[in-house]
Amino acid sequence: MTASLSVACLVLGVWIYLIFCRGGFWWAGERDDASQLSNSEDGDWPTVVVIIPARDEAPMLPRSLSSILDQNYPNLSVVLVDDNSSDDTAGAACQIAAGAGREAVILQGKILPPAWTGKLWALHQGIIHAQTMKPSPHYLLLTDADILYAPGAIKRLVARAKTNGFVLTSLMVKLHCESFAERALIPAFVFFFQMLYPFAWVNDSSARTAAAAGGCMLVERLALEKAGGVTKIRGALIDDCALASLMKTEGPIWLGLSDQLRSLRTYPEIGDIGQMVARSAYAQLRYSPQLLATILAGMAVTYLAPPLLAIFGRHPANAVAAIAWALMIFAFLPILRFYHLSPLWAAALPLIAATYSAFTLNSGLEHWRGRGGIWKGRSQALRTK
Repeated sequence: MTASLSVACLVLGVWIYLIFCRGGFWWAGERDDASQLSNSEDGDWPTVVVIIPARDEAPMLPRSLSSILDQNYPNLSVVLVDDNSSDDTAGAACQIAAGAGREAVILQGKILPPAWTGKLWALHQGIIHAQTMKPSPHYLLLTDADILYAPGAIKRLVARAKTNGFVLTSLMVKLHCESFAERALIPAFVFFFQMLYPFAWVNDSSARTAAAAGGCMLVERLALEKAGGVTKIRGALIDDCALASLMKTEGPIWLGLSDQLRSLRTYPEIGDIGQMVARSAYAQLRYSPQLLATILAGMAVTYLAPPLLAIFGRHPANAVAAIAWALMIFAFLPILRFYHLSPLWAAALPLIAATYSAFTLNSGLEHWRGRGGIWKGRSQALRTK
């Protein structure tokens, strides 16, 4: 067997495994609208406190905060923590909250202490305040300041959690996908996340896989307190998945895609998405140069080898590689449909994967330069020697 045929058979085996043995991640079947849950009886809705960490988010709040305050959920309060913003985030939040018909508290966040990441420190302060509220909340909805909630979205979210007894119910919000950079790269971001954390495995209480999407995480308060609170994960850069791992020790969790929640944050240029990925990619690899080298090699074999061998290889290696490439295209189609994009983008997945490989390498380089985990002017990745 020639070397090219060996590689072609290897990549075909990889894609057969991914298609049939990786929790059906590519099908994108775990969704909040996959089955419409019936609402609880009127007056039987548990108390929810929404906690929003916000750093320099004044432009987002007129739409995002308003969409939460306008929800038709009866027992809902909001705590927004201004994470030492340089803009008028607190002022914008106060103005919006003043016209709301429900309780909304705006807290000025304290200075970030050592060993905490910024978002978790802001969430911690919001949770501490929520614990003093009367009546005590049954659920805490931890959400980002750029998320737009469709009417009734929180009712559906709570109904799912209550019906199934989930201690953590998380929705991966639909990301902004209009610019060329977004259309080229955002669906792949979700695709790779699903590959890394198959949602079916996350939602299987007997499986060890745990993940969440930080934009929307509904947490049962008592279960979070029993688990030790966010203090247990205070240094986690990938805070959502760290929280999911913590909560899965306390009970079942659920993660799905959502068409009811949308991110208002835009990524007009490829570099904007690169910065978003670089912020946490090296942390995902546990700050290991060996894992970084391994993942880059794996990406090359999995995504670049099939088209290269299919185009330039000799028979039968080219035929085997072409089948692998076809499986790759097939696997990418469902997430493209979810984002209402042309299936022609699937043929570009090898180039898209190469771009993400470059982002991941840059994440390691930024960490080694002492700029790991940069978010809004604050570097918060762990320092390693």
